[in-house]
Amino acid sequence: MIIAILDINGAGLGQNIIKKLKKDLFHDINIIALGTNTFATSKMVKAGAHIGVSGEKAICSFCKKNKVDCIIAPIGILCNGEKDMELCPSICKAVINMDCTKYIIPLQKHDIYIPGTRNLQIKDFIEEIISDIKCKMVIS
Repeated sequence: MIIAILDINGAGLGQNIIKKLKKDLFHDINIIALGTNTFATSKMVKAGAHIGVSGEKAICSFCKKNKVDCIIAPIGILCNGEKDMELCPSICKAVINMDCTKYIIPLQKHDIYIPGTRNLQIKDFIEEIISDIKCKMVIS
């Protein structure tokens, strides 16, 4: 199974997701770190990603040319270039257009609120994503 993780800035979220994936799904997974900058990518690779892809052009090219089973990204991917974000419209479009399952972490940022998520912590979202991935691995 090939899992892509998209993150920005310091990649704290991406690092946590990768560490949890490596701990819980250590067999048969290949993790691709998609960092909007080299710092974010290097942090995710240090956390255990097998391959790192950095920057707008490289991420867009990767998304167009490669097949992944799923991608995990923060909610900013839906904002399409919201101010103060490193996720430019081309990255947002490339990720959303991928033919795979997209797991969106609903961080309460960018004036977006998803009802039902208020009392959940990031670790809860990560656990739910990993549980779903495990189910898909058993089925395939």
